[in-house]
Amino acid sequence: MATMLDKTLKRELQIGDEHYMLTISPDGLKLVVKGKRNGVELQWVDLVSGQAALAVALNASLDKLAAPGSASAQRQRPSRR
Repeated sequence: MATMLDKTLKRELQIGDEHYMLTISPDGLKLVVKGKRNGVELQWVDLVSGQAALAVALNASLDKLAAPGSASAQRQRPSRR
């Protein structure tokens, strides 16, 4: 029988040369570069509601995580004239 997730779990992981903190809570998950506060957040509701909602949530979260000078940070919206 599985254990109910009723409190927050934190785990450190390494992806490439970068260290991250993964926080899993009853509300969702959050992945943050170690030593930083802002990162990628995903609510469980967004995960189970469908692929369209998941893609929107992931893209919005990834844009927040993008470092200045990266490809996603350099994306600009076309100007309206």
